[in-house]
Amino acid sequence: MDAGSGAEPHRARGRLGAPCSGARAPGAPWARFSAWLECVCVVTFDLELGQALELVYPSDFRLTDKEKSSICYLSFPDSHSGCLGDTQFSFRIRQCGGQRRPWHTDDRHCDSGAPASLQREHAHYFGYVYFRQVKDSSARRGYFQKSLVLVSRLPFVRLFQALLSLVAPEYFDKLTPCLEAVCNEIDQWPAPVPGQTLNLPVMGVVLQVHIPSRVDKPESGPPAQRSHENLLPAPVVLSSVHELDLFRCFQPVLAHVQMLWELVLLGEPLVVLAPSPAVSSEMVLALTSCLQPLKFCCDYRPYFTVHDSEFKEFTTRTQAPPNVVLGVTNPFFIKTLQHWPHILRVGEPRMSGDLPKQVKLKKPSRLKTLDTKPGLYTAYTAHLHRDKALLRRLLKGLQKKRPSDVQTALLRRHLLELTQSFIFPLEHYMASLMPLQKSITPWKTPPQIRPFRQDDFLRSLEHAGPQLTCVLKGDWLGLYRWVDSRRFFKSPHFDGWYRQRRKEMAQKLEALHLEAICEANIEVWMKGKSEVEVVDLVLKLRERLVRAQGHQLPVKEATLKQARLYIETVISSLPKDLQVILCPP
Repeated sequence: MDAGSGAEPHRARGRLGAPCSGARAPGAPWARFSAWLECVCVVTFDLELGQALELVYPSDFRLTDKEKSSICYLSFPDSHSGCLGDTQFSFRIRQCGGQRRPWHTDDRHCDSGAPASLQREHAHYFGYVYFRQVKDSSARRGYFQKSLVLVSRLPFVRLFQALLSLVAPEYFDKLTPCLEAVCNEIDQWPAPVPGQTLNLPVMGVVLQVHIPSRVDKPESGPPAQRSHENLLPAPVVLSSVHELDLFRCFQPVLAHVQMLWELVLLGEPLVVLAPSPAVSSEMVLALTSCLQPLKFCCDYRPYFTVHDSEFKEFTTRTQAPPNVVLGVTNPFFIKTLQHWPHILRVGEPRMSGDLPKQVKLKKPSRLKTLDTKPGLYTAYTAHLHRDKALLRRLLKGLQKKRPSDVQTALLRRHLLELTQSFIFPLEHYMASLMPLQKSITPWKTPPQIRPFRQDDFLRSLEHAGPQLTCVLKGDWLGLYRWVDSRRFFKSPHFDGWYRQRRKEMAQKLEALHLEAICEANIEVWMKGKSEVEVVDLVLKLRERLVRAQGHQLPVKEATLKQARLYIETVISSLPKDLQVILCPP
């Protein structure tokens, strides 16, 4: 089927996804919609074509053939899952053919204020799926099979699942007119600015969400409802736009959650074989969220099928498995991915209040048959001791029917403490590489940030490592030294963390240098300087002013005002012809 078929949107809305000659201004058609979503897709089952893209809204959003194929296959559970009724899950695909929608200023501002793990994806799309399969005697195959898919660059899984729960059942009954109305409502939403609590109206319901900010405390609770607003109807408050019920996701693997944390931290290739896309995608997303506030920098696929365009890339035996957490449901992958070092097989989730049977650690050599039992198949030996006290608290909570969000808070706090304990020595050593502020002078190039030397850092651990401060004992130093060609310093997580921290330090250094210039006497400096030197100062100050105004430098408003005043002072001292060039009318 043609992906553009179906009801046409209001043409006055513009052409979301059409080839762009420049960045979309915040007031352009569909700008507010595209701050949240790229497009909405409907995938159906065609007897001749199989899964087919029935509708893309807005209709002229451009998807490549490879992206269309991926969305079609990933929007339906495979035949092994046997999902009847309604089910929700998610997937993640590579964007093909380069960036097609330029980023405008609002996007960059939102990203700069968001935690690293919640920034927009530049090279991937998230797909949030609501799939319905019910018996239908009027259909040729005897079943109604259709998926509504939200395609976004934002990892707001909780928000988009809640949105789909409202929209999809109504859409399956009323079809296109309902979808068009919903997209128009989303096009009226305010931008997802970090740190703000927003009211998002859709289909007669108001969703109230807090957009996380970099300055939020990781353990902060759900947002309080705004008391000064008399909203009718009362808003549905989402405690988080992105956090899953971690305790429910990890119930079958609680005994090994620290080992899984280590595998994720080290960027090890890991396959999650689950009975359904819902279990698969939630387990993968739970694993990738384990490292917060550290950004998960490896690739991950919450749901992956044999039809994926990257199937050959991930299953080849001619090279080492890639640094990917891969969620699958087809037992065929047990045979295809036997060479992967870590495979987690989980069973059907239990609905009772008892703790489900814990998966056992098993040697990879026992992973041979398609009906392999649930277990964590790995030869890896954990560096840290299991926290038995945490397990006892969680088990006691189950016996007392403690709310799941409280159990999740306990588990999330434990994982946060693990990550912070691991990262703190790295942060401390990195801070020592920053030049002293007293060495930054106005009229000289600022000193360089010293290089990160792994041997120096490892030596520093002996008197400043987590083994001295963290309650959890074990071979902490072994985690940093993890050799066998897969050491932490070669992992994408270290590289991502280091690049981000070095970028922030460079910006801080540049900001301190700008402050030093603004605190100096510009008129004294100008005496005896050539026109070339004065013009060079103007150009450099203007460049930093632009960067600071674009939220790329942490500079106070008073410093910006002083910089503007300096620029005016310097330009006024130049000959008229140069003034005209530097300040054209």
